Amino acid sequence: MTATMIKEFRLPDLGEGLTESEILSWKVAVGDTVTLNQVIAEVETAKAVVELPSPFAGVVAALHEQPGSVVEVGKPIVSFEVDDAGASTGGNGPAAGDQAAGEPESTGEPQPTGGSGSNGGSGSDGGSASNGGPQPVEASGAAASPAKREPNLVGYGAVVEHTGRPTRRVRAQVQGETPQARPTEAAREPVATSHPEAATAERPRSTPPVRKLARDLGIDLQLVPGTGPGGLITREDVQNFTGEAEGTSAVPTGPAATGERETRSPIKGVRKFTAAAMVQSAFTAPHVTEFLTIDVTATMELLTRLKASKAFEGYKLTPLTIAAKAVLIALRTNPTLNSRWDEARQEIIQFNYVNLGIAAATPRGLTVPNIKDADHLTLRELATALSELTDTARAGKTSPSDLSGGTISITNIGVFGIDAGTPILNPGEAAIVALGAVRKAPWVVDDEIAVRQVMSLSLSFDHRLVDGEQGSRFLADLGAILSDPAMVLTMV
Repeated sequence: MTATMIKEFRLPDLGEGLTESEILSWKVAVGDTVTLNQVIAEVETAKAVVELPSPFAGVVAALHEQPGSVVEVGKPIVSFEVDDAGASTGGNGPAAGDQAAGEPESTGEPQPTGGSGSNGGSGSDGGSASNGGPQPVEASGAAASPAKREPNLVGYGAVVEHTGRPTRRVRAQVQGETPQARPTEAAREPVATSHPEAATAERPRSTPPVRKLARDLGIDLQLVPGTGPGGLITREDVQNFTGEAEGTSAVPTGPAATGERETRSPIKGVRKFTAAAMVQSAFTAPHVTEFLTIDVTATMELLTRLKASKAFEGYKLTPLTIAAKAVLIALRTNPTLNSRWDEARQEIIQFNYVNLGIAAATPRGLTVPNIKDADHLTLRELATALSELTDTARAGKTSPSDLSGGTISITNIGVFGIDAGTPILNPGEAAIVALGAVRKAPWVVDDEIAVRQVMSLSLSFDHRLVDGEQGSRFLADLGAILSDPAMVLTMV
C-alpha cells in the first residue's frame, strides 16, 4: 500500500507586493483528484483576478477557506493527500520546480528557481514553525540531513524566510522526559516583548501597511503577538490588540447592514488598492491640471476615412485610438512627461520607452493596465492592443505584469459624456491625459461661426518633474495634432 501524507498549500505571494487576496471560487471539491498545475481556485488580488494552479498531484483533503474570504499571504487555503514520494518534490513531474527536484542532497544549499529570484526558499524539515509548538521529526536521519528548500510555484515568490538569528531544530521529546530550560543569549538579555520569536529579531516582522497602521494608532509592535506565518504581525493582530487595550472587541471586518436606509460593505480588492493609490498620489505629487479645447473635425474626418479603408478592415478604430497615437508622438518632443521621481535615490528617471496606461472602468473598479512599448507600435498594432487591453480588463483577467510599469496614462472620460476633469496621476507617473466628449459646437473658422466637432483635453502633471512651460507645450502639441493631423509631419 502506498504511503501518503497531508500537504498544505498556503496562499502564495503572487509577485505584486500585496499581502492578501480574496477567494472568488473553488474549481475543485473535497475528494477530487487533481493533477500537477491543474487550476484549483480563482482569487482576486487588489489588482487582478488570478487562477491558482495546484503545486501537488493528489486528492483534495480539505478546503480551509470559503469563497468570499479575504486571506492573507502565507495562510493555508487547501490541503492535499499526496504520495509520500511525490510530496518531497512538490509533485510527480518536473513542472513543480526542476531545480528543487534535482537538488544535490549532499550540499543542501537552496538553488534559484525561475520566478523567485536568487533569494531561494527557506529550509524545511517536516514541521512548520508557523503552526505553533514543536513538531515531531518525520523520519530517522531527517535531523541529520541538511535543510532543503521547500518547493514553490514558479513566479509565486520564495517561501517566507525567518528573520533574525537561525533557530535550533526542535528535538523530538521522549515520552516521560521533562524538558529542561537551556540558557541562551535571548534568555540572558531580557527583551520587552510578548512574542517569543521577536526576542531574536531586529524588529517585529510585519508588512509596511501594518507598520503604518500601528504608527497611526500609536501602537508599539514589540508588544503585539503575531499570528501570521513565522510570527508575522497581521492587520487583525494590531486591531485585536487595540481592542484589548481599550477593553473593547476587535474591529469588525465583515459587511454589516445597519438598517434598510444604509448598507456597509468591506473595502477590499480593486477598490481598496485604488483608494490607497489615489491617496498616495494626491498627497505625494504636487498636481497641476491644464485644459485645452480644440476643434477635432479634421481628426473625426480622418477616422471616418480610415474605417472605410481596406488597410484597416477588421480593426476597431475610435477617437481614443487616434488620441493615443497623438500622445505618443507629442512625447517625442516633450520627454519630461514620460519620467518618474525616485524619492528614495533622489533621482529623476527618464524613460526611453513608453508603457501607455489606459484607465478602464470594470465591474470590480478602476484599473489602469498599460501597453508595453506602445511607442514602437503602428496605428493598426495600437488599435489591436487597445481592443485586447480593454476587453481583458473588463473581463477581470488582466495579468499583474500589465498593471505595473506604466509611464504615462490616458483616461477617456468622454465615453461618459463628460467634457473635462482633473485626473489624479497614476502613482509613479508624471502625467495623465483626460479626453473629453466630442460634441458639435459653434466655432470660429476664418472669422465666421461654423458648427464644428469640439473636444476638451485635460492634462494633469507632477510639478516636481514637469514645469508649466513643458506641460503647456506638450498639451499644445497634442492639441495641434488632433486639430490638424497633418501637423504630425512637423514633429517626426
